[in-house]
Amino acid sequence: MRGIDLTRFAKLAVAAAAATFVLIAIGGLVRATDSGLGCPDWPLCFGDWLPPAELHAWIEHSHRLTAAVFVGPLVGAVGLITVFTRRRRDRPLLAAAVVAGVLVIVQSLLGAAVVLQGLAAELVTAHLAMALTVFAATIFIAERAARGPMPGFDARPSLTRLVAITAVAVFAQMLVGSWVTGHAAGLAFGDFPLMNGAVVPVVTNDREAIHLAHRALSVVVAALAIWTAVSVRSATTDALSRRLAIGLVVLVVIQIALGGLNVVSRLSALFVVPHLAVGAAMWGASVWLLLTSRRLRPAEISQPSASVSEARRIDTIRAYVALTKPRIIELLLITTVPTMVLAQRGIPSLWLMVAVVTGGTLAAGGANAINMYVDRDIDDIMRRTRHRPLPRHAVHPRAALWFGIALTAIAFVFLVATVNLLSALLAMSATAFYVFVYTMWLKRSTPQNIVIGGAAGCVPVLVAWAAVTGEVGLPAFVLFAVVFYWTPPHFWALALRYRGDYAAANVPMLPVVRGEAETARQIVLYTVLLIGVSLLLLPAAGMGWVYLVAAVVLGILFLVQALRLRSDAGSGRAAIGLFRYSITYLTLLFAAVAVDALIRLPLA
Repeated sequence: MRGIDLTRFAKLAVAAAAATFVLIAIGGLVRATDSGLGCPDWPLCFGDWLPPAELHAWIEHSHRLTAAVFVGPLVGAVGLITVFTRRRRDRPLLAAAVVAGVLVIVQSLLGAAVVLQGLAAELVTAHLAMALTVFAATIFIAERAARGPMPGFDARPSLTRLVAITAVAVFAQMLVGSWVTGHAAGLAFGDFPLMNGAVVPVVTNDREAIHLAHRALSVVVAALAIWTAVSVRSATTDALSRRLAIGLVVLVVIQIALGGLNVVSRLSALFVVPHLAVGAAMWGASVWLLLTSRRLRPAEISQPSASVSEARRIDTIRAYVALTKPRIIELLLITTVPTMVLAQRGIPSLWLMVAVVTGGTLAAGGANAINMYVDRDIDDIMRRTRHRPLPRHAVHPRAALWFGIALTAIAFVFLVATVNLLSALLAMSATAFYVFVYTMWLKRSTPQNIVIGGAAGCVPVLVAWAAVTGEVGLPAFVLFAVVFYWTPPHFWALALRYRGDYAAANVPMLPVVRGEAETARQIVLYTVLLIGVSLLLLPAAGMGWVYLVAAVVLGILFLVQALRLRSDAGSGRAAIGLFRYSITYLTLLFAAVAVDALIRLPLA
């Protein structure tokens, strides 16, 4: 990190990031030279630790060696130093270090599955996704170790969001590129920049569709990179941010040129390997730029050139987005994709996943907007919700209502057209239950409101399962039950923290009606039930060791947090700690569902 005096810990993190980048590049060499099965067994190579004197075997072995000798130890060292020193007090740093360490282990297991499953495209893509995530985590650790914790405010949130969108697009482009390679679609169109002589070709098969998606996404990435660079230059005087933004544009240009050379050279390894390496560099640059943009200070912000009316339009757009409760939508979508992976017993069609996620987002956003319309009176009373669009008069109540209804209608039509009628009906049932049963009836009438009303948040797993299979199977109902029993301890922990708010608004949440001690006791009870229900997925879906270990470990940690809260029910810190862990629990448990479905390590 130029211009920054790195500590030894930061240098270690930089080394881990560099080793991960090299590992990704070597992975490109493995794919480009068709050496993925150079060692057809794992962890040995032809039954021995050293490969035979054969080129493909040594190329594949170099990939394993880099992971085992450099990436694993370096990431592990970063994690151990973080956990066992004062750095563990920095929660984001600790989380990144733990995530990186866990993902390196998962990455090695996926590597084994890639070989044992004969280079299945979905596993190869997941393997790359894990590597890119570890790369991002190590960049985050290095940057934070060098420059300290993030400021408590975001001086330019619109710029941060733009950079984040660009980073997500780069990540998606990398995965689609892996999908292209996995389906041997690199030469589905043999000309460049046109495709069969046309800008928008007629697609006749899946290979052409995948290839077209990759090229189309490259245009999106290029546009976003240019937009980001222009925005950074006009918004800030920070030299590092400007260099990173310009560097990202340069990398995109090089990447597109290498993509063309891939086609012209008929996928020569001389261009395929740099193509992947430059893509990884783009990802690293976008992640680093995201971190630097988040650190901008007011003194480094250029005077805005937009007119007051434009600023107001932007604020209005933000208000409408806030009506959809994006953070809650993220939580719902956490359960969607892993459920689809389990139903498929592999990676479902990319188009189907995009359709389900898009439709689910629209449906949830519509329900949340209507919820805000109905609850605008109590939102104005509660300190936690006063910043919402309706209490601060950023959107007219009637406009918010019609916005929610419109999103709901669009979601139904979209899901019917792109997925199936059953998924659309299930999504609408969740909206109806959330609005009419929970928001308009239960929330203001009974302390069991979240227990019964929480069923609305369980429906996305049914939607996901129906999207893949056309029906709702037993595993989907078990996953529904997992989310159902997870919801009360998750929400009651938050209600404990904001008990005064709910009391002031006359909302009969359990901590208000029954008190803190009883709420903590109920949280422990539901946590025990949650652990038991989560284990029902083992026989219901034939889950293996990955899910079993995850369910047991995560469940025990959840119970420890719940018992800690019960011993000190009046502690706001304990309540928020449980609330935050509950989100981690759900995320990792459903991640384990997906990984288990892909790796398939049966219990017997």
